[in-house]
Amino acid sequence: MARLNLWRWGVLACTGLYFLVPLAASVVFTIDVPGQGFTFDAYTRILSTGGFGSSLLLSLELAAATIVLVLLVMVPAVVALRLGAPALRPVVEVVCSLPLVVPPIAFVAGIGTVLKWGPDHLSRTPLFQTFVAIQNPGFPFVLVLAYVVMALPFVYRALDAGLRAIDVRTLVEAARSCGASRTQALVQAVLPNLRGALLNASFLTLALVLGEFTVAQLLGFQPFAVWIVNVSGSQAQLSVAVSVLSLLVTWALLLALAGVGGRNRTASSRG
Repeated sequence: MARLNLWRWGVLACTGLYFLVPLAASVVFTIDVPGQGFTFDAYTRILSTGGFGSSLLLSLELAAATIVLVLLVMVPAVVALRLGAPALRPVVEVVCSLPLVVPPIAFVAGIGTVLKWGPDHLSRTPLFQTFVAIQNPGFPFVLVLAYVVMALPFVYRALDAGLRAIDVRTLVEAARSCGASRTQALVQAVLPNLRGALLNASFLTLALVLGEFTVAQLLGFQPFAVWIVNVSGSQAQLSVAVSVLSLLVTWALLLALAGVGGRNRTASSRG
């Protein structure tokens, strides 16, 4: 037993070094300037560079909208699948896994083709304004739709794992026997027991949106990931500092989301 614990700690230590040593080296590279000593000039230049706040805010807005939309689509779907049509589960699983096998370049090429086809063929219909609205640079909703599709594999896996851990049918039947409607049974009986799965799905979606570059770049929008690449072009130290800062921002957001989920669980258990 002692040997097994030692092996586990050894694996954890090696894994920690694998991630922390390159990160520490990157941080040292950004703050250690030859001839000047330690300075945080690279980081102050990032914060003063134009577009930092607006691009980060845009990515956070896109992430929030993507999380809400993908959960609104997937939670009722997986619950209904588990209750009413479990035989279709393999089909849904394959469909939700398709974004993993479609290259992002092909995916964004298809989106671009549709966006070009729409105005040409729908210019005299009310749908023309829809195509214009979803490409608004202030909030490109087309990116939200793309990110929802890209997040499907991760969200489905997280929700499916959460549903496997609870008896959904018994929860819904108990809520229905107490006079609750189907919507009330879903919101008041099922969702509280899926809090961990919902949190995991939100984690994965947030990380996906904050780090996604290909679709946003090729469609001509500038969220945080695209801004990072554009601003870090020719200056090596600034480039590494931007990468470190983006990693820290992502970690901070994930920890904040985890903290909110932890407080909700504590309040729920006390109640």
